[in-house]
Amino acid sequence: MQALDTRLSQLAHRRRTLPERTALAEREQRSAALRDDVVRARTAASDVEREVARAERDVDQVRQRATRNQTRLDSGAVSAKDAAALVSELESLARRQSALEEVELEVMERQELAQTSLVGLEQLLAEVDAEAEQARAALETAVTEVDRDVESVRADRERVAAAVGDELLDLYEASRREHGGLGAAPLRARRCEGCRMEQDAMSIGRLRDAPEDAVLRCEECERILVRTPESGL
Repeated sequence: MQALDTRLSQLAHRRRTLPERTALAEREQRSAALRDDVVRARTAASDVEREVARAERDVDQVRQRATRNQTRLDSGAVSAKDAAALVSELESLARRQSALEEVELEVMERQELAQTSLVGLEQLLAEVDAEAEQARAALETAVTEVDRDVESVRADRERVAAAVGDELLDLYEASRREHGGLGAAPLRARRCEGCRMEQDAMSIGRLRDAPEDAVLRCEECERILVRTPESGL
């Protein structure tokens, strides 16, 4: 019974500490971090896109103004004074357009970098999410295998428990609760395997003389003692 209960405890620990569980947690954590990065990258790309649109509008406005002035100048229907003013403004607009086009080019370059960064992060996120899905499937398989073992051991425990008297079973369960799950321990070389203490000479004599069906208790920890061929009695 104790061996089966120990096995159940081991399986419970194994279920909690499956490496597949750690692998999934790592990928989920990585995925969450990447999602935050993607959100920031999308925001940055959106901000730069607005900058590009604004820069394009600025350049377009200057071009339209220059076109209107050039059309008036080419029409010949303006005075010499107005023509001189138009020529001066066209020169100013040309300088302004050149400066704005430089700004537009710089912003477009940043837009390309932002978009490239966003695409790269989205691809990486997709890869990590795919790995997480694989890790999740692997964990489900591992958990299923452990649960199958648990069911088998529990079935064995039920069969053993059915053959143990209620009084002894109650004593064993109480001992288990008191001693952290180890209610019974084998006696080997006169030493209780529960508390690891060697039984004194008087206890050994009592254990040696006890009937075969007697319920023995450790003098030190009061766990149920199970005699074995290696007990040293």
